[in-house]
Amino acid sequence: MSDDIPAWTDTYFNRTRRIVERFGDSRVTYAVFLRRPVISAPRLAVDWLRAVSEERGAPFNIEVLHEEGQWVGAGDPLLYISGSFAALADLETLYLQKLGPACVAAHNAYQMCVELPNVAFLAMDARHCAGPAMQEMMAYAAAVGSRAAQKEGAKGFIGNANDATAHWFGASAGRGTMPHALIGYANSTVRAAEMFFEVFPNEPLTVLVDYFGREITDALEVCRRFPDLAAAGRLSVRLDTHGGRYLEGLDPAESYTVLERHAPGAIRRYRSDAELRYLVGTGVSAAAIWRMRDALDQAGFPKVRIVASSGFGVQKCRVMAEARAPIDVVGTGSFLPEIWSETYATSDIVEYDGEPRVKIGREFLLRGHARRKNGNGHGH
Repeated sequence: MSDDIPAWTDTYFNRTRRIVERFGDSRVTYAVFLRRPVISAPRLAVDWLRAVSEERGAPFNIEVLHEEGQWVGAGDPLLYISGSFAALADLETLYLQKLGPACVAAHNAYQMCVELPNVAFLAMDARHCAGPAMQEMMAYAAAVGSRAAQKEGAKGFIGNANDATAHWFGASAGRGTMPHALIGYANSTVRAAEMFFEVFPNEPLTVLVDYFGREITDALEVCRRFPDLAAAGRLSVRLDTHGGRYLEGLDPAESYTVLERHAPGAIRRYRSDAELRYLVGTGVSAAAIWRMRDALDQAGFPKVRIVASSGFGVQKCRVMAEARAPIDVVGTGSFLPEIWSETYATSDIVEYDGEPRVKIGREFLLRGHARRKNGNGHGH
């Protein structure tokens, strides 16, 4: 592992290491922080640092100031890392990569879960990740944010969509039924459901119903085809309606009518364009979810569950909560950071051989200041 570090780290850190090795080592302490509020998700970075420490035979003291799952304010140090400057100098690039994005994604996942505390979430982020390393990081982050929300009474994330990262959610395998591609292959929503059931008869059945633009019609046909599953609560319909059109039977006027019936307060206050779209616009709106619930209940299928997907980030979850949208499960990858610059973690040396020293403007990172501000600190 250590042999690969110089090739992936910034050159000035490699050159700093060589200079320090020539002119004499120093014991230093780094403070690591982000410029925005986050949920602490340090495990991947800390585990990596420990592995490098062992491989190099250079002990690092890693002080985690905010335990995993705790809220961290903007600019508050998450970690103090102490040890040989020569051994630490070339690690900064890589441990920052493993820390910042995870903390921001954990914060997003936490916010989504607390906005919809009675809804279960399924992590469907993998195909939006830039390779397996990011996939692992984002699954870990969603699990951390979920556990923080669960401590406040939320259902949180119940699993994810692939096997490799299912362990973060306490599972041995990922969850999922079918993509749109299977429905296209079957050329029928009902037939795709039949195919799935024939191959996986003991699995709960979740059926995408938007492929042909007949969400209500196809959902009810599937329910009538599998009445026993519907009655047992083992059948779900998943809404993933494209943002370019309305769910079957809806238009702007009918969408307002649906919400006036179920959540009038949600549309009687000022809304941004994005909030209005989530309430009564195209795609998977609150009105669309209420319309599906009405149709299922009126047809005698009250135990059929609704899975909603398509752009469920923090803001959309908040709007759905205000509209009391009857969602059972949200499938989402939108806890991934939307503005990547917000994930940039920073590391500054704050002590050289026990002497506090940091660049002007970063005095807030010094140990005494951080301890007074945070009131805690846990060594690891």
